[in-house]
Parts: sequence; C-alpha cells; structure tokens
Amino acid sequence: MYLDEIAERVSGKLRGPNRAFRGIFTTLGAAKAGDIVIRHWIDETGVKIASERGVSAIITQDLRGNSARAAEDYGLPVILVDRIENANALALSWTIERFAPSSRRVVVTGTNGKSTTTHMIHHIIRTTGASSYTNTDSRSEFNTLIDPVVSQQIAEVSSNGAPEFMVIEVSEVQGWLGRVMMDHARLMTSAIGPEVVVITNVAMDHIGLVESVEDVSREVSGALRAIESGVAVLNADDERVRAMARVNPSLRVVFYGRDSHVRYDGEGIHLEDDLIIPAEELPFMGEHFIQNTLAAVAACLELGFSPEDIRQGVKTYRPLRRRFTVLMREPLVIDDFAHNPSGIRSTVKSAAANLRGRLRVVNAIRGSRGEDINVMNAAALADSLEGLDAELIVTSSSDLVDEQNRVLENERRAFLGVLDERGVSYIHVEKLRDALRMVLDAAEPDDTILLLGAQGMDPAAGVLDEIMD
Repeated sequence: MYLDEIAERVSGKLRGPNRAFRGIFTTLGAAKAGDIVIRHWIDETGVKIASERGVSAIITQDLRGNSARAAEDYGLPVILVDRIENANALALSWTIERFAPSSRRVVVTGTNGKSTTTHMIHHIIRTTGASSYTNTDSRSEFNTLIDPVVSQQIAEVSSNGAPEFMVIEVSEVQGWLGRVMMDHARLMTSAIGPEVVVITNVAMDHIGLVESVEDVSREVSGALRAIESGVAVLNADDERVRAMARVNPSLRVVFYGRDSHVRYDGEGIHLEDDLIIPAEELPFMGEHFIQNTLAAVAACLELGFSPEDIRQGVKTYRPLRRRFTVLMREPLVIDDFAHNPSGIRSTVKSAAANLRGRLRVVNAIRGSRGEDINVMNAAALADSLEGLDAELIVTSSSDLVDEQNRVLENERRAFLGVLDERGVSYIHVEKLRDALRMVLDAAEPDDTILLLGAQGMDPAAGVLDEIMD
C-alpha cells in the first residue's frame, strides 16, 4: 500500500514524496523504520524524532510550530487529516486484516461496565485454553481507540501467532480538545468487524461532548449500525438499550437481565431454567457487577462456549483495579471508579446493602471536566446518601493530581453548591492524604469506607498503604 492510497482512505492530503508502506501503524515512541506514526498533533521535535527513526510517514491533524517546514527539510511525508479518528480506524481495520483476519471478534460498548465486561469475557475465553487479545488491561486500562496503541498491540501479539479471539472495548463517546468525535462507536466497530456487539447501558457522562442522554444513546447505538450481520447482546434492564433491538434488523438480538434467557436471582445466574453459576461462586456482588457478569455470560454463550466453561471462567475471575475493590477489612474499605451519576448511585447502593457499622464516603471531585458533570455527580451523591447514616468527606485531591485533572475553583463551587442546596452534611478536605487520614482516624472496625471518584481517587490505594505502614 502506498501513501497516496492511505491519504485517500483517511480523507487526508499527502504532503511530500509518495512511497510504499511496509511497516505498521504505531505511536511515535514505539516507531521503527518503515512504520507510520499517527498523532493528534506534532511539532518540529516530533518530526525530527520520526525522521531519525526512519518512519514512512506521519499522519496528523495538527502541524504545530515549524513542523511542516521541518518535515519538508527532512523529506518526511506527512498526511494531514481533518479527523484523526479516520486514520485510527484505518489502522485498526488494516492491522486486523493483515495480522489476525480469522480471529473471532467481540465489541463491548456503553457508558458503564465496559471494562469489567470486556475483561471478564477475555478471561472466560482464556480459561478454556483459547488465545485472546483485549485492549482492557487489568492494571492500567489506558488503551483507547483514539490513538494507534491497540493497532500496535495487535501487530505485536500476533507475531507469536494470531489470537483466536479479540475482545475490544469501544468508548461510547470520544473527543479531543472539546470536539466530539461523531460516530466514534460506529466508526471503530466497523473497523473491528465483530460478530458480537455487547451494549452495557446508557447514562450521562462526557459532559461537554454530549448534551443529553439521547445523544449518548445515539452514539452507543452506532456500534449496532456498524455491522451487517451478527449478534447484539443487549441489557434488558436498560430502557434505552432495550429499544436498540430495533436499530439494525439484520442482527440477531439476545437480551440479558430480568425476564431474559440469561438472568440473575438470589440463587445465582440462570440460563433459561437451569442454574449455571451459583451465587456463592460469583467473584463479586452488587447490582452493576451482576449486570456485567450477565453480559459476559451471554456473550460467551453466543461465541459457543459451554455453560460449564463459562462457570469456571466466572468463578476464577478477579476484578479490575478500582472496580468495587476491597482495600482493607477492618474497617472495610471499598475503592470504586464511580465517575458519573449512574456509577455513583450503583456503587453506594451496593455498599449500603451490606453495612455492618456506619457508612463513611470519601468522594473526589472530577477535575478539569467542567461544572455540569460535577453538578450531576453531586446530585447523584446526595440522592444516594439520603436516608443513610453516612459521613461524607469531599476532596479536591490537590496534592496528588496533575494539571490535566486539577479541580478548578468553579468546579469545586459547583459540586459543593449542590450539596449545600440539598442540605447534605459534608467536610471538604483539599488534599487526598488528609482526607484519607481523617476518615481512617474516625472509623470503627465495623464501619464501611467507600472511596469514590475518577482520576482524583486513583492514588488512594497507594496512600492507604503509606498511612498503614
């Protein structure tokens, strides 16, 4: 494939010499001779690095500073695009076709539960002895489809033999510098070409990129519109997801949840009338985790795995980092990546269902994400704590977050203002270390401490280790 063909396929403009492409699509940091680097933006320093590594070309949306002149001086081709997501979609489809064309593929998307569902499906597959790739990592969970990392990883893992399965998490909404990447789920799902698409739920998140839950629903449903045939595995308990059964008549629809052929009751997970996973074998409880498990079970059944294979996979599964993770036992400290209203409500509900003593909540305000999401999160927190004997500490985590996640003054005012209006008693503690020391000093052995929040709460496990040493 030549660069002019690539430029045409990504609706870009080739600047510089046309040449053959014989490497892979990758990041600047991992680039080798013959590769194509995809970056949202690049400056003259990046161009110099790319030239020294002998890359075939750079695809970018933003040539900064003197980078255009530098590329010309080095004789380095640049493909300039209006939408970098087109380049990443091409990278994904080309990589799969070249390195793993016969792999059986699953896409998981939705607002909440994508990572756990994706990782559990991947784990179930691997416990059967089959090989599988996933872009959801149990430690870092950093891989998205807005850069070529996943394409690079697929090429790398396939050097030892193409994986039989790929389970790929697709963000329901993505953006860059405040610009929504329209039809992201549809574009990336089309590039992957799955036989099974799992939709977890639809809820508000990514405020600033979308204006309503209807926008989110439209973006999520794009994953179903992206394929011509296959199976849609849908959450029957989410009204908007249930309605997606009508989005693509070419797909066979399978539901999980209440009144579905894969469902949960207090006894365990049932397939029709058969109990296939007893409740005591589930790796964790809580409504949203049960939903994730049901989704994974339904997807694996559609891939042809037996109920017994699935049971073994589920019972040996270990949850992802910060997914209702127990950090201490006395007091019980639970850490959860509850980053939007739906996640907050589900997590507090799960924690409150099995209280031994008092509930103590430490919540990190979302930094540099705008007022709207913080207003909604604060309202969800107020709703969730209503009627509970709970202590609430709110933190800005100013001692441990970087500039990209720093809580701005207007965000702090917005969050706390909602709590004030709702009459919620709380203490605001600027630093995360101080907030954690405060809650540990006050807690009794039978209490439950719930750590909520996105990036602002990420360092909490490490801080607790320091405090307890």
